[in-house]
Amino acid sequence: MTITLKQGRWVLLCGLASSFAVMAAPVVYPAKGQSAQQQQSDQGECHAWAVQTTGVDPAQVATQPTQQAASQPGGERLRGAARGAVGGAAIGAIAGDTGKGAGVGAVVGTMAGGHRARQNQANAQQQGQAQKNAQIDTYYRGYAACLEGRGYTVK
Repeated sequence: MTITLKQGRWVLLCGLASSFAVMAAPVVYPAKGQSAQQQQSDQGECHAWAVQTTGVDPAQVATQPTQQAASQPGGERLRGAARGAVGGAAIGAIAGDTGKGAGVGAVVGTMAGGHRARQNQANAQQQGQAQKNAQIDTYYRGYAACLEGRGYTVK
């Protein structure tokens, strides 16, 4: 199967994939010849122990929504428009048309504020995903420690 994507779309898809990266579960090997039934039992008990010990349940972490930016919708754009209008009015006063300068400044400021809002949103999303990954990593370390204590190799 061949997938052809335009360059712009490929970059977008790669960015989305990296934003929602999920940590891989460790692989467990029965190093002391444990049966499949024993391994399943040990893994269940180690899961319960890791959840209790770390306070992290990966199923709950996976369903939590990722952190969103705390700013009000349109707040960055409104502030950008106000700053742009003030700057544009000052430049317009020098050029002889304060109103036109303020209008142009407001449009440019709104665009800059929208860019800042999108950047803030992306940063908040990345921080939220990093927090989730750290929580799941804590759980996996506890889970692996329990299984290693029972004679399994965990990678």
